[in-house]
Amino acid sequence: MFKRVGKRWEDHLLEQIGRREARTAFYKESSEKISLNGEWKFLYLEAPELSPEGFMNKQIENEGWDTIDVPSVWQLRGYGRMHYTDVLYPFPVNPPFVPTENPTGIYKKTVLLDENWIENDTILKFHGVDSAYDVWVNGNHVGYGKVSRLPGEYDITDFVVCGENDITVRVYKWSDGTYLEDQDMWWLSGIYRDVELINEPKNSILDVQVNGDLAPDYRDGILKIKIRTKQEKCAGKWKICADGETVLEKDFYTADGCVYIEEILENVKRWTAETPNLYEVTVTVEGHEVSVRTGFRKIEIIDQNFCVNGKVILLNGVNHHDYNPKEGRCVTYEQMKADVILMKQYNINAVRCSHYPANEYFYDLCDEYGLYIIDEADLECHGFEWTGNYTWITDDPSWEKTFVDRSVRMVKRDRNHPCIIMWSMGNESTFGCNFRSAAKAIRELDDTRLIHYEGDFEAEVTDVYSTMYTRLKPLEEIATTDVKGGKPHVMCEYGHAMGNGPGGLTEYQNLYRKYKRLQGGFIWEWYDHGIYAEKDGRPYYRYGGNYGDFPTNGNFCIDGMLMPDRTPSPSLLEYKQVIAPVEVTKIEGKSNELRVKNYYDFRSLDCVYLEWWIKGGEKILQKGCIDTLKAMPGEEEILVIPYDPFEPEANTTYYLNLSVREKEETLYADKGHEISRVQFEMEEKKTVFVKRPESNAFCINKENGILTVENENICVKFHTVFGRLLSISSGGKEYVTSGPEMTVYRATIDNDMYKKDDWMNKYFIQESSEQNAGFSYESDEEKTVVVIQKYFGCVNQSWGYECTYEYSIFPCGQIKVHLDAKTVQNGKLEPPFLPRLGIKMKANKNLQSTVWMGMGPGENYADSCQACYMDIFRSTVDDMGTAYVYPQENGHRENVRWFGISDGSNSLLYIMDRPLGLNLSNYTDESIEKAAHPFELEQSKDVVVHLDYRQSGLGSNSCGEEQVEKYKVKREDFSMSFTMQIVKSGKELQESSVRYL
Repeated sequence: MFKRVGKRWEDHLLEQIGRREARTAFYKESSEKISLNGEWKFLYLEAPELSPEGFMNKQIENEGWDTIDVPSVWQLRGYGRMHYTDVLYPFPVNPPFVPTENPTGIYKKTVLLDENWIENDTILKFHGVDSAYDVWVNGNHVGYGKVSRLPGEYDITDFVVCGENDITVRVYKWSDGTYLEDQDMWWLSGIYRDVELINEPKNSILDVQVNGDLAPDYRDGILKIKIRTKQEKCAGKWKICADGETVLEKDFYTADGCVYIEEILENVKRWTAETPNLYEVTVTVEGHEVSVRTGFRKIEIIDQNFCVNGKVILLNGVNHHDYNPKEGRCVTYEQMKADVILMKQYNINAVRCSHYPANEYFYDLCDEYGLYIIDEADLECHGFEWTGNYTWITDDPSWEKTFVDRSVRMVKRDRNHPCIIMWSMGNESTFGCNFRSAAKAIRELDDTRLIHYEGDFEAEVTDVYSTMYTRLKPLEEIATTDVKGGKPHVMCEYGHAMGNGPGGLTEYQNLYRKYKRLQGGFIWEWYDHGIYAEKDGRPYYRYGGNYGDFPTNGNFCIDGMLMPDRTPSPSLLEYKQVIAPVEVTKIEGKSNELRVKNYYDFRSLDCVYLEWWIKGGEKILQKGCIDTLKAMPGEEEILVIPYDPFEPEANTTYYLNLSVREKEETLYADKGHEISRVQFEMEEKKTVFVKRPESNAFCINKENGILTVENENICVKFHTVFGRLLSISSGGKEYVTSGPEMTVYRATIDNDMYKKDDWMNKYFIQESSEQNAGFSYESDEEKTVVVIQKYFGCVNQSWGYECTYEYSIFPCGQIKVHLDAKTVQNGKLEPPFLPRLGIKMKANKNLQSTVWMGMGPGENYADSCQACYMDIFRSTVDDMGTAYVYPQENGHRENVRWFGISDGSNSLLYIMDRPLGLNLSNYTDESIEKAAHPFELEQSKDVVVHLDYRQSGLGSNSCGEEQVEKYKVKREDFSMSFTMQIVKSGKELQESSVRYL
């Protein structure tokens, strides 16, 4: 073996130099602080060894150095290169050694300190530096640290002077710590969290550990406080306050620098994610005062379920990275607050900090607003799986200290936060002796919470059995057996929100609610990790591979429920409804009775009210409000909607709409905030048929392969050779520019990634055509009927469809289209399922205003439609789509009964005999498939119209469950009918409600 030259950043046995013991992040502290955020001098190097001689000295010439802002990541300031991988290490795996070409940033800053400051101790605190760093003060080496997502504090009292002080930090992109930081995210470097100086009194409080426990009856609080001070013996005071009022106040005295306090507080307000009641503990020693917030709650296992305050809870969670599209890993308090508020507004009650501890203030926000947290150590070794030696360092005892260090420091920093209910030892690093040691160390520090780690596949040392992306069938098997000792189960990742999806969330939620052992899960993930860029002044977002980075996992980082510009994706709206804590269902056989189920764990329904209204077309007939709900957690009640009988209008469908809303203003939402919305079709109906208006008979002309059917209302042209509707015109203006053709293809979505190759290169579903097998027509005074028989098939396939198109053209200007499609199989090879069964056609490009009656307002699919409802919606062709970072199938609407596309004067109206699926787009499927970014999309010359007999659901198969069977489109016979006509814009609803004999 080579004899290596020792380098600090390649020594996994070296945990730190000069770093203080980890301690709590105080909520408040009286010590004066100086923020070192802002401009620093900066020198970027290709390797640490290229550092200028004496670079750490105060008097060094720094001409030629740049300026960089802190916090920031240097790749987004023009240094080095961007690189994204999901799993792979972007260098040869040879722990603890890293590449010699090790990008390095040297930071320098001068800070002025006065005599008053110098009288106290000076603590230099880095909240986050990636990945390892050395620190010098006035030329003196004062420390070395690693673990990128945890703070490091250094006592530099002996090295600072009154006046100017030079702080130099040398940051290494790669270190032995990198082998434990192979999380699914961009590789970013630098001082990316806050830096500050703390002026700490000589006789100060070092640490305060607070635990708000509950007595066995969950009524009285047990307050436990441990205080550590610099001085071995000192006197102080502590008090606990609620809502600004002092509850208890006492003196204390330390011995050996510590004191332990335990008090009983009667009838405390308990903390839960639904009722985040907080108390503030303030500790004072001489002039030093610190505050910690706590909540009284008890986390325990009862009868093989994890419970909060004695109640089994269900986690409706999301995985959360620190992320900003312009700043990478640098996030502000304001952004974190916006995230937390948005989560609460969307019914999310839990967050997994994937895959590292978040910035300190995130936990303060979760304490305050109410979110259950799985706090996760900054540890992932996923790349080792791909070497064939997954346990390379996980089961190597020489790495034990560095594994344990990451968990211990996390616990010591965050253990005062009531929001944290589980400690997670890391992610995707398989299992070995070092995790056994980490679990032991966590329990010695804190036995009040549960231990989580998905990589403990046998749940040997964890308190919960955790899996990711478990399919529905094996998940139900877990629920109904005692596998893994019957420990409570949680899905730390499921529902991969990549691009258009996930679908099938309802099926997961149904299992969670059905089986007590299944205690919910966390969607992957909160945020798309796109990097902001511009093209011709228009913003777009980059992903892996867009910077020439290789190997890369491409757009696998675009997998969030929040788009990079913070727009909630359709999946977030869907998730909100799926996990809504109030469920309203119809009672079979009862027209106005509903069952209301309370899925809150701690709130009764007296905190919400229900708005109801009956709507037919665009008219609201009746409405009301019910504010007498009272069901307790887990219970249900029957509700009667007090609407008056009414006479339905002709050919109008009526819907009972219900909205569950907050009765009072909350910390995260205004009074009236909508929690859930549901809808039921009503039985009141009246169907009336009328005769079609009379008009002049058609003039029919057939020449040069073109059949023209025309009168003063309509002009319809067919190609007799190719068997195709060519166009529909009225008043000299063309509305339909290409008639219906069958299709089974949609632009593939990210969740199709494992089917795409077969679909497109084995079954060639995008390469389909229709062969004319027969063309005939008949005409009389009432109508002209054109019948076209065609064979539909895809390249080199033995399966296909015998299609009969029947066009009934009426003198009043209506064209009724009926397609009857019979499946044919002359061989054995065929796709297991198809993206869609339907037709596509094209309309005049000027028809950009849209109106439809169907599911909306946003896009929806068979397995992702809980957030949508039936109504009449207005939009534009472009706005009906969703601008995904990576272009793919989008904008679909289910259950469409009629729609119109208008140029502002006239509208092309489609009326369905039975509801169909609809897509309207200014882009062809082929252009969507081809484009890698929105700016690469090529506009179609026409409006592309898709009408689907069925379209397959979305699933989550980019990482998770495929579409469940009932949402898959199989090769089957089908038929579909619709009527087209040209009407005045604004008359679509009136015309669509007419039924003809």
